[in-house]
Amino acid sequence: MAADRRSSSVVLDRLEELHPKRIDLSLGRMERLLAALDHPETRLPSVVHVAGTNGKGSVIAILRAVLCAAGYRVHTYISPHLVNFHERIGLARESGGTLPVDESELNEILTACETANGSAPVTFFEITTAAAFLAFSRHPADILLLEVGLGGRLDATNVVEAPVASVITPVSIDHTQFLGTDLAGIATEKAGILKKGVSAVIGPQDEAALRPITARAAEVGAPLLRCGLEWDFQVDERDRSISLRLGSRHVFLPEPSLPGSHQFANAATAAVTLLSLPGFEIGDDCIRRGLRAAHWPGRLQRIRRGPLRDLMPGTTDLWLDGGHNASAGRALAHTFAAWRDEEHTVRPLYLVSGMLNTKDVSAFFEPFAEDRLVESVYGVPIPGEQASLSGEDVAKAARKTGLHSLVTDSVEHAVKLIAEKGKQAPSRVLICGSLYLAGRILAQHS
Repeated sequence: MAADRRSSSVVLDRLEELHPKRIDLSLGRMERLLAALDHPETRLPSVVHVAGTNGKGSVIAILRAVLCAAGYRVHTYISPHLVNFHERIGLARESGGTLPVDESELNEILTACETANGSAPVTFFEITTAAAFLAFSRHPADILLLEVGLGGRLDATNVVEAPVASVITPVSIDHTQFLGTDLAGIATEKAGILKKGVSAVIGPQDEAALRPITARAAEVGAPLLRCGLEWDFQVDERDRSISLRLGSRHVFLPEPSLPGSHQFANAATAAVTLLSLPGFEIGDDCIRRGLRAAHWPGRLQRIRRGPLRDLMPGTTDLWLDGGHNASAGRALAHTFAAWRDEEHTVRPLYLVSGMLNTKDVSAFFEPFAEDRLVESVYGVPIPGEQASLSGEDVAKAARKTGLHSLVTDSVEHAVKLIAEKGKQAPSRVLICGSLYLAGRILAQHS
């Protein structure tokens, strides 16, 4: 059946053609388009602007859950989406909670932006971010949680002049073709979101990243709340609770609902943001309730039902994660190693991985190669993704780190092969390496 020419997917396809590059970091085109739309970015609710390499989405998920628990109306802007583009633009509902923009409104705001832009060059992310601002300006809310797309300094979201708070989650090496290859340079780009007089919560950072962030804050006059300095946290290994220190204040929080040892740092970063958020009253109990309720698809998500799950014996756990860089690999490997160490029975871990050709694939796999954590890696292509590496390339990169690896033509084929082995003993399977691959899996298992 042919696509409806009036549907948002058709408009999105046209918007892809407005610039020869998918990514071209600049603010000029965005400023021109927003002026043509009568500046919707000036009619937004209070904005929390979130940059960083890893953990942005998880921090936003926790912030949203807590703010909703406190009775606030919350808009969200995230990228990329996993299954449907509508996920990127989350609108506060009068009845509570946040839901993706509906099809009719998405089509209307995209068409309005297309008309205002004409045939002028503009990137896909720029024009869709302008559409999001247009939607947010039309719906009342108390706060907008705004995720940076790439970098920070020249990101399309950085046209917001006066957020109520800024957040920078851990910075690591990623998107080197756009942001550079050294940590200090990448951190400098991320620190471009810092604004005069706007407090910035800085998550755990390597010293090489923290130095340029601190320098940029001093240059523009942005007060900092840095992990390890103005705030810190500890995890009680007995009950997995969090002890958070913010200045002279101490807060005790439960283990977050988001699985993975890396989520403790994300939870603490979100809590510091909430406790220091000007103009909002958020009690400790609301933070606790939000931590227990937060949900973030495609980030160490357990798949409990669906076609892939049906292929596996009941003793095998199926997990999904979209992490794709060295830091994500370390976080995932640390989590699975911790789970293994807590159990009395060793459960083999199998990776089914597809990755983009812009990623350092071996750097992602290296943490898994330590301490014989992984039984085998199955390299697969990402279906429908032009920038996907071949399964052979993924397997070669895994083999380079010392991991045993095989090549299959699909995730389903890999899962079938693992299922045959899994009949012998309890095991775990992690589908990983790309948010695009995670989206394809979730589309089959939602």
